[in-house]
Amino acid sequence: MPENRFAPGSPQEWLARAKGDLALAGAPLPPGGFYEDLCFHAQQAAEKSLKAIYLDRGWTFRYVHDLEKLLTGLRENGLTPPAGVGQAVLLTSHRHEKSHGQDFAGRGPWLSQRTAVVGVGK
Repeated sequence: MPENRFAPGSPQEWLARAKGDLALAGAPLPPGGFYEDLCFHAQQAAEKSLKAIYLDRGWTFRYVHDLEKLLTGLRENGLTPPAGVGQAVLLTSHRHEKSHGQDFAGRGPWLSQRTAVVGVGK
């Protein structure tokens, strides 16, 4: 547990939780683990980071998990995300499939753990 806790719902708390998800996404795959689960944490890191930006700017955001929609909202508010951040939208399908119990059996990860973590960590 982090020593310094931030105010619930603050941009700092959202960013701290995003960093926690990013740490989990970058962890080595444990025996019996699934790459999709690590990609899910990468998606969560990206989502929470984007929402922290909204909160920091005093903007409202829809409670969606779609990274493309969140990025579009930032652009509509006049903020241009750094180059490469747009690649994180690939993680949205991992979040959707993981949270909706879709079957991953027999599928290799279409997005490598390294790609996911590097893309989100920028």
